[in-house]
Amino acid sequence: METNNNAANQGKVEEQLQSMGEGKKDEILSSFETFKSYLGDKVAKGEKLGMGEEQLAKTAQKVADYLAAHEEPRNREEKLLQELWKVGNEEEQHKLAHMLVRMVQ
Repeated sequence: METNNNAANQGKVEEQLQSMGEGKKDEILSSFETFKSYLGDKVAKGEKLGMGEEQLAKTAQKVADYLAAHEEPRNREEKLLQELWKVGNEEEQHKLAHMLVRMVQ
């Protein structure tokens, strides 16, 4: 059952990212501090819904995959994260997702 919930949650993440307006994306990605604040808010909401660190990291990994494929970095920090994401294998990307979750908690 948990696997189905994870898949459903990740599907919702993908839908939200795709349906988010360009203005909202620009607002969130305009500065690294704003991005961290947005991510921190989403992590806090996930925790309130009972998501553990592993589920949060999988969701963060889904977001990072989407951003790497569809969005251009808007600052140095995002550019660095994108470059790290591109050179990492799936295991390394998953570890980076865990670090991002812990960074914003």
